[in-house]
Amino acid sequence: MNKNYYAIIMAGGIGSRFWPISRTSYPKQFIDILGTGKTLIQNTYERFLTVCPKENIFVVTNEIYTDIVKAQLPDITDNQILTEPVMRNTAPCVAYGSFKIESLNRDAVIVVAPSDHLILNEKAFIETIEKSFTAAAENDCLITLGIKPSRPDTGYGYIQYTDESINSDFHKVKTFTEKPTVEIAKTFIQSGDFLWNAGIFVWSAKAIVKAFGSHLPDMNEIFAEARQFYNTPEEKSHIHQTYLQCTNISIDYGIMEKADNVFVLPAEFGWSDLGTWASIYELADKDYVGNAVIPSDKVIMYDSSNCMVNVPEGKLVIIQGLHDFIVVESNNTLLISPRDKEQSVKKIVADVKQQFGTKYI
Repeated sequence: MNKNYYAIIMAGGIGSRFWPISRTSYPKQFIDILGTGKTLIQNTYERFLTVCPKENIFVVTNEIYTDIVKAQLPDITDNQILTEPVMRNTAPCVAYGSFKIESLNRDAVIVVAPSDHLILNEKAFIETIEKSFTAAAENDCLITLGIKPSRPDTGYGYIQYTDESINSDFHKVKTFTEKPTVEIAKTFIQSGDFLWNAGIFVWSAKAIVKAFGSHLPDMNEIFAEARQFYNTPEEKSHIHQTYLQCTNISIDYGIMEKADNVFVLPAEFGWSDLGTWASIYELADKDYVGNAVIPSDKVIMYDSSNCMVNVPEGKLVIIQGLHDFIVVESNNTLLISPRDKEQSVKKIVADVKQQFGTKYI
């Protein structure tokens, strides 16, 4: 296994669209949301063990999740858990991980991925990452993975690419578009030169550090000045102090949409960002009338169809006459909502917080 290959797993989000199962204190990346026997972050970590040495996998997360990460990934060391004192979106997260890795190995090539995505075809995923590692090591480029779209989904960002390419596989990125309308998404699909943005990146440590210097100079200065503290007892205290100065900005807006050396690799490996209950419903096993029930040991459905049901294991639940609904119970909270209204969950969470404080959030 190549000692220059590294992975950064981003695990600091709170997964509010999966409320009430996903809470601020225990978000979705640490939950076995698909009922597979492993949490999402455990699956992500094990996936990267096949391409990176164990000691080269780093997790960036909020400080409050440190103990959960240690419990779920017992093989990971304290030095591999990079903690953020506050949420500042993905650019500071990527900067922290990338600058730390660059201080360890200037020849490093890094894959950056969210902790809570689903990959059904792991063999194809590994082949895609290895191909990207090779291209990133040999070229001054920033690589993003694009998923060939199967439908005009409005929940994903889109990447448009040109005919210019590296090795005929990695195409020069022309535009990024965030969550378009249905009509615009349909035109994207018809044009044939758009891909879903998977939010998975591959680059050399040198290329991404250079990109921060060019496009986010203030952030670059913060993490470059921390080089003397990386991998020392003072690292955590220094980072936590300076992290507060970081702009709240995503890596997409901060760098990928500005840089002129961004390339996309079209890929197919059974990807889902598991962003909503609808995505869980689409992937879950269903009965003959379309009900997806997790777990299903004590749930009885009468005259009900196309429902997504997730309730505590062992709890007897009877549902009658319900069609196309989401029924979720967790943490002393019950949510019942039409499936086509699931995008309003974030507003519901905000309303609950306003009325009852953070007790149920």
